Amino acid sequence: MVFSLPDRLPSGRFEYRGPTEVWLCDELPDGVEELWAGLLRQAAVTGLYPHLCRPDDHGRPGSPAAADAVELDAVLAADFAAYRQKRLPYWSDPSTAELSEDTPEDVEPWPHDPGPPFSGWPGLAPAGPVGGAGPGPEEAAAHAVAELLCTDPYAASLTLALVPARLSADVPAVVGWDHGAPIPLLTALLRSWEDRFGARVVAAYGGEVHVSVARPPLDAGHAERLALEHVLTTADNIVDDPPTPFPEYARELVGRTEWRFWWD
Repeated sequence: MVFSLPDRLPSGRFEYRGPTEVWLCDELPDGVEELWAGLLRQAAVTGLYPHLCRPDDHGRPGSPAAADAVELDAVLAADFAAYRQKRLPYWSDPSTAELSEDTPEDVEPWPHDPGPPFSGWPGLAPAGPVGGAGPGPEEAAAHAVAELLCTDPYAASLTLALVPARLSADVPAVVGWDHGAPIPLLTALLRSWEDRFGARVVAAYGGEVHVSVARPPLDAGHAERLALEHVLTTADNIVDDPPTPFPEYARELVGRTEWRFWWD
């Protein structure tokens, strides 16, 4: 054992993920929402972040240090230019929403997507609003975990892990979650969202990453800037699975305190 465990944890075990030893509980404890908030409050001291995962669902752990070299604004500007060039024909022509010959007759045509309202990279979205009576990052994360465990059909397969990390944003890389995501870029974005939106990674399993948000955007223009960052994660659910018009996706981010990304 390379680290001491906080008090009031259920029974569990230590396992290695590459060079890092993590702790996994034997079964999810009762009162996980209250426990989660407490563990997050202690994380600045303990260096241990609570995380929901599947015990055997991991690949080769990566180094969070790879994200240190990502110049986020420059990388996203280049990625948006390439993405816009590729998608512009679809955004410009509503006929691309028509059904293909292989689509069943009872399936409605996909809605036309006009794309983001930006001709060039608009820069990172401003930070979410600070103040008010909303929950802090710890409470928002605990609530997101409780909601996930109540609603996700795969919740029974999840376990609670404690992961040594500098930030919750680094946890997917540390435990070896992959599933086709660009891990250094995603880690850099998650770190930035921690600063700007009070975001915390609460789970990564299968092809999914779940993020809680304490300070979401509260107006449409702000949400559009953030939605573009979501698109550039390369996650399949943003516009392709199922195809979702960019304006619709952006509107849904206003006030939204839980973000879900998946890669097929």
